[in-house]
Amino acid sequence: LALRGSSQDQIRLQIAVPSHGFALLALVGLVGVASDPAASRREHPDLEEQEKQDAGFRHHLSTQEKTLQICVVGSGPAGFYTAQHLLKHPQAHVDIYEKQPVPFGLVRFGVAPDHPEVKNVINTFTQTAHSGRCAFWGNVEVGRDVTVPELREAYHAVVLSYGAEDHRALEVPGEELPGVCSARAFVGWYNGLPENRELEPDLSCDTAVILGQGNVALDVARILLTPPEHLERTDITKAALGVLRQSRVKTVWLVGRRGPLQVAFTIKELREMIQLPGARPILDPADFLGLQDKIKEVPRPRKRLTELLLRTATEKPGPEEAARRASASRAWGLRFFRSPQQVLPSPDGRRAAGVRLAVTRLEGVGEATRAVPTGDMEDLPCGLVLSSVGYKSRPVDPSVPFDSKLGVIPNVEGRVMDVPGLYCSGWVKRGPTGVIATTMTDSFLTGQMLLQDLKAGLLPSGPRPGYAAIQALLSSRGVRPVSFSDWEKLDAEEVARGQRTGKPREKLVDPQEMLRLLGH
Repeated sequence: LALRGSSQDQIRLQIAVPSHGFALLALVGLVGVASDPAASRREHPDLEEQEKQDAGFRHHLSTQEKTLQICVVGSGPAGFYTAQHLLKHPQAHVDIYEKQPVPFGLVRFGVAPDHPEVKNVINTFTQTAHSGRCAFWGNVEVGRDVTVPELREAYHAVVLSYGAEDHRALEVPGEELPGVCSARAFVGWYNGLPENRELEPDLSCDTAVILGQGNVALDVARILLTPPEHLERTDITKAALGVLRQSRVKTVWLVGRRGPLQVAFTIKELREMIQLPGARPILDPADFLGLQDKIKEVPRPRKRLTELLLRTATEKPGPEEAARRASASRAWGLRFFRSPQQVLPSPDGRRAAGVRLAVTRLEGVGEATRAVPTGDMEDLPCGLVLSSVGYKSRPVDPSVPFDSKLGVIPNVEGRVMDVPGLYCSGWVKRGPTGVIATTMTDSFLTGQMLLQDLKAGLLPSGPRPGYAAIQALLSSRGVRPVSFSDWEKLDAEEVARGQRTGKPREKLVDPQEMLRLLGH
């Protein structure tokens, strides 16, 4: 608002009107103001108050002009850790967009229900969301409800942190048969991911085969074999607990193409499996021949993991452990040097009845070790096949470069290649590997690069409208965003429902029900 010192002063008010571009609307009014300010105040006693308000308005505008408007797409660990780092800049305002009505990504939908301590990181993310310079907007799907170019026009910088929401296909015949599903979908089902709530896995068989030997594979095996009464006090969904109570699965095989030295799971998860109540491990000592000498050279974490495998496979357990294993009604085992070739159908061709595996041997050394087929085959009968061969990111918008082979956005230290002002963090930046701590380091690095670019003058100058512009677009498209305080209402409802049955929460799994509860 500019006041010019003439008797007929012109007031010019500039308003950013949100649309596909941001039109500048100048409202020009002529007002009579005496050239003597003191005389004006005597004639108009309220003018002094008006001038104070004008000064406040000018201050507000100048603050707005200095605000660094940043948008983060995805509210999992990568999104929240990126926001946390960016908020270190005193002028930064960060809007986090999320396609689910609820925040926290894989902390909510990926971490196993019997690992509540891992979910404590939600407390840190909640603190970030409570910052006056951070806002969460759920129920907004970038690429569908709003495009990346629209976000880039509204913000000084955009960070894509939307993770890996797909799974890698096995690419073998028969994987489309009933009785075959991805470990990702199975995890989503028992953790209440809306898109997987109707999965209804058939657990009426005796044997399940999990293709893969990472932490997700071990999580799935553990949930399948854990006595249901041990899961009753977790936040597993009511529907999943009901199905697991009826499960007839007694044996779970985890199949890997390579050997014991190449497994992708970590020692904590392995120890949990070895000590799982009511279940015993099946490991073939022949798979571990000659391993004692090889592990001398490997890094300490890998060495400790392999030693635990070796002891479990080859040493006679003590009397107490021997008695525990003898009384176990369920079992799990690791099958090494096996690569899936085909999911075998039942005689009527209607569902999965087994997996045909190629026997492999190892070639190369160290990290370059790869499995090559020997020519031998073997069939492993089962009624449930879960593929756990990795997660995969999807492209979010045609305007964003995407490497479909690697399943990542091409970037250099988080800067999206050939698109200034666009960044990425987390799994969509580096691929679906590592734990929450890895993602934290990675996201802080992306935040650092963005702030470096700001300092170097590489980001757009001048004010950007941020959420005000996007809100107008979403409103015109009939999209109702869910705020963080909305989420806290849903959170309170989940906790209240859980308390009735002694659970920490009973997750809401239907987005429509969530929106109804919020009056959307």
